[in-house]
Amino acid sequence: MSQTKLPLLAIDGGGTKCLVVIADTEGNTLGQGRAGSCNYQGNGLEAAGEELTQGIREALADWARNAGVSPDYGQIEVDCAVFGIAGLDTDYDRAIISGFVLESLERLSIRANHIMIENDGFAALSGATAGQPGILVIAGTGSIVFGINERGETARAGGWGHIVGDEGSGYWIGKQAVTAILKSYDGRGRPTGLASLILPRLGLNNEEDLFNWVYGSDYSVDKLGELSRLVSQAASDGDPEAERILSDAVQELYTGVSAVVEQLQLKDKPFKIILQGGVLQNDILVRDQLIRKSKEFAPLVEPDTAKKDPIYGVTAMGLAYLKSRG
Repeated sequence: MSQTKLPLLAIDGGGTKCLVVIADTEGNTLGQGRAGSCNYQGNGLEAAGEELTQGIREALADWARNAGVSPDYGQIEVDCAVFGIAGLDTDYDRAIISGFVLESLERLSIRANHIMIENDGFAALSGATAGQPGILVIAGTGSIVFGINERGETARAGGWGHIVGDEGSGYWIGKQAVTAILKSYDGRGRPTGLASLILPRLGLNNEEDLFNWVYGSDYSVDKLGELSRLVSQAASDGDPEAERILSDAVQELYTGVSAVVEQLQLKDKPFKIILQGGVLQNDILVRDQLIRKSKEFAPLVEPDTAKKDPIYGVTAMGLAYLKSRG
């Protein structure tokens, strides 16, 4: 069997999607692939492994097309493989995730000389700050805050999943919206126009259908998270309940930021705050209010407004390793 050598395999296995990049030693993309959620806690262990395998397979196929290589390229040897995987929060998680990562590589006949497996948020932070003090706030389907200070000490807040955490995330916002609709329906809450936006999007006729959807087979974390865009639309139209939900989301995210700032003793020091995820990239109100509150708490914070996908940070981690070897 023939063997091909590739410098870097970088994977951002998030809770919503898996992005895979094959890169050279300068960070140039040689191939890329995409699949679904790699978070075994939300997607299931078998499904997470399958999505990871599919994303890498697509990236290899893209590399082969770009390089004019036969799809039957044989065994692949990778100098460095970096995995940023959602759901890696404990040693127990690491053992499970390492298992399906190694299984995916074996299924695809990939031998990696060096493997790095980190939480997707930590990997994105390390790459984005290049080791300098900074805080990364991710608010996509889920949410988490990571930080690193000038001594290389790290801290995190949140990221405990949709059942007991993920405050301020797209899922959390969607859940608050559904609750507001049902409270308004039975007279416990203020009138809101959220129902007129959310019910048609889900193909539902009324609030009782919404209740049945939440407890039915069509419900999913991702689908509920997608409703956050409609909450933003309603807030822009002046809906008081939508405005309240987004304001509460800002407060939840800010609480995580302030906790990490305190843990790392960054309150009176310069550092960058990096905002990633669909909620913070697309909702101007949430992003601007979070920056304002963070600057009031830590005046020397510098917002990083570059819209860099987390895969950038994962790739940067791998490049740093390759360069450290000379």
